[in-house]
Amino acid sequence: MSTPSARAPHPPDTAVRTITYAEAINEGLREAMRRDPMIVLLGEDIGHHGGVYTVTRGLLEEFGVERVRDTPISEAGFLGAALGLAQCGFRPIVELMFVDFAFVAADMLFNQIPKLRYISGNRTNIPIIVRTQQGSGGGKGSQHSQCLETFFCHTPGWRVVVPATPADAKGLLLQAAQEADPVVFLEHKALYFTKGPVSAGVYTVPFGYARILRGGGHVTLVTYSRTFIPALEAAEQVAADGIETEVIELRTLNPLDLDTLLASVRKTGRVVIAHEAVRTGGFGSELAALIGEHAFFDLDAPIRRVAGLDVPLPFSRPLEVAALPSATTIAAALRAVMN
Repeated sequence: MSTPSARAPHPPDTAVRTITYAEAINEGLREAMRRDPMIVLLGEDIGHHGGVYTVTRGLLEEFGVERVRDTPISEAGFLGAALGLAQCGFRPIVELMFVDFAFVAADMLFNQIPKLRYISGNRTNIPIIVRTQQGSGGGKGSQHSQCLETFFCHTPGWRVVVPATPADAKGLLLQAAQEADPVVFLEHKALYFTKGPVSAGVYTVPFGYARILRGGGHVTLVTYSRTFIPALEAAEQVAADGIETEVIELRTLNPLDLDTLLASVRKTGRVVIAHEAVRTGGFGSELAALIGEHAFFDLDAPIRRVAGLDVPLPFSRPLEVAALPSATTIAAALRAVMN
């Protein structure tokens, strides 16, 4: 995991509109395809249907069936086809309808795509983007609601992107379309219809730069993807108690902006890590280990993690909510680490 040495630039301020996360990704796909004729889209229901969350709506009409391909329900098959296309000079962008279906195509995703550049002696680039959505929302149950970012982080070769806002979703996708390595682009299903300001222009958000969403000097709160929403709410709650929380949103997990994270930890001396994935083996464990290796003597209290419970996510909406981090549970961890 690399650590950048400079801050990431902000998107351009011209022609900013308020649009949804789904619309921002659609814009990113459209701009990337206009600029690069070698980009092709593959996936289930992405053409006439426009994708299960409307992200690919209108792209078939503009680019035609040669570049927007509806596939059979065969994840291993169309990911294998994408791998072949990448080796022939194309830039495939594959939509995996739910990240849970990654296990159906595990050989392609974890044993082939991320390793071929290495085993070819750097003679073959594999510029594949796998777009998929993960996480809770709407009571879709344990087989359609997992957060699997750790599986991709554990497999060398993947760039792992976890956009949380519409502006970052567009800019990070346009950056991914320029990468030589495979990128897994982990969208969150509960973010698709959230709104935010997005530039109408073409811009990129470089990988490996975290965002400081809120400054503070008492405790560092590290988060990513949709969990940034309850994290900011928790920071607001504990501010009433006089606790100043610095909230860091990672944006990419590989490469990881360790410099920004450690600088904050050395300033505050206290850390809470919050994410939706289950606690055991979650990416928060890796973050805690890195902080322990690099900033142990800067800590004034043990690191605390707030994560999903170690249970299959229930269909029941009240039980689903109870199994996930919330502003209340994150605020409790912030108060505890201060004490």
